[in-house]
Amino acid sequence: MRTEIADIERELMLIGRYKELVAAERPDERPLERSSYILLSRLEAEGPLSIGQLARAFGLDTSTVNRQTAVLLRAGLAERIPDPEGGMARKLRVTEEGLRRARAEREGRLRGLAKVLEDWTTEELESFAGGLAHFNASIER
Repeated sequence: MRTEIADIERELMLIGRYKELVAAERPDERPLERSSYILLSRLEAEGPLSIGQLARAFGLDTSTVNRQTAVLLRAGLAERIPDPEGGMARKLRVTEEGLRRARAEREGRLRGLAKVLEDWTTEELESFAGGLAHFNASIER
């Protein structure tokens, strides 16, 4: 195993500490679960999607996405709607409460990141963002 890969694994493990900073930024509201935030963000960005579309987007099986979306539905953060394009599958859409919670979560995360990265140069931020984008693209291929 290349030592660089072991170094990356260690750094990714340590990123988990960042979650504590985000939680400290929003003591008044319980943070969304990671999967809920990711699903809500995707639905907010792309509009209504079916379970199958979400499963394909994240490379997950439909039973996993069903369990994750059930949490959103029970909490009133998403709702099932008929396919706006007339398809057979019902789609999931973010509710107003879901949008509010996703946006509040994002703002808390941004404040936490801003605090951690406050002394980074623009070039360092751009390089880090580029590396993360490349990493995430590699995951999704």
